[in-house]
Amino acid sequence: MSAPALSFSGLDVWFGSGRDHVAAVKGASFDVAKGESFGLVGESGSGKSTIMRALTGLVETWSGGMMVDGHKLTPGKSRDKTFYKKVQMVFQDPYASLHPRHSVDMVLSETLRLHGFDDIEARIGKLLDDVGLGPAFRFRYPHQLSGGQRQRVAIARALAPEPEILLLDEPTSALDVSVQAEILNLLGDLRDEHDLTFLMVSHNLAVVAHMCSRIAVMKDGEIVEVMSVEDMRANASHHSYTQSLLRASQGYFRDTDAMQEA
Repeated sequence: MSAPALSFSGLDVWFGSGRDHVAAVKGASFDVAKGESFGLVGESGSGKSTIMRALTGLVETWSGGMMVDGHKLTPGKSRDKTFYKKVQMVFQDPYASLHPRHSVDMVLSETLRLHGFDDIEARIGKLLDDVGLGPAFRFRYPHQLSGGQRQRVAIARALAPEPEILLLDEPTSALDVSVQAEILNLLGDLRDEHDLTFLMVSHNLAVVAHMCSRIAVMKDGEIVEVMSVEDMRANASHHSYTQSLLRASQGYFRDTDAMQEA
């Protein structure tokens, strides 16, 4: 049996020390199978994005186990090029994640060169096609793009190293509602086309229901329940917090149906 794409075991993440110590994630354990789309849901501050930040090395104060494709990560050790060849991240805000003075061409060519690719021209064209942007966008700057177009560029940048795993940190929350479904459907198509594994953070149950097959529900840094999206749709939760989330999100089934039709 092959190793999971991602594995977390008793993960603790904290900030500060002594009287300033804050436990952001407490004993988180879950696996993400290869090719799966797995969601982390919960209120703001529940620790969802902190897990991703620890995984990518942006937070170094952690203990427990984290593994990528069977390879164990070490606390306090920076991630190498091999890690970023396999794992890439799409951030929440496309306005902040792109350099304002770098054209689309500069963003993609720099990433491709960093990862050792030679056929830059052909790869940039293919990446832009993959995310639904034509060659006319290649030499535009972020201020010349809409929010949805910027996020498509960010997705193209993440795809450039040909990763196996994409980390999606609220990838549509900063976008207009009218383009959210387009980006989510694009991500779904790309997952199928490139056989990608997704770990997605979201507070929006409609997004999770549309994109993921399983979810972990987080509250105050702890995972209180892991369940299938089918069980979520059927309100078959066992934890009171999950039940309260579902009650607070009445109508998300309708939102999900709209996404599927878009």
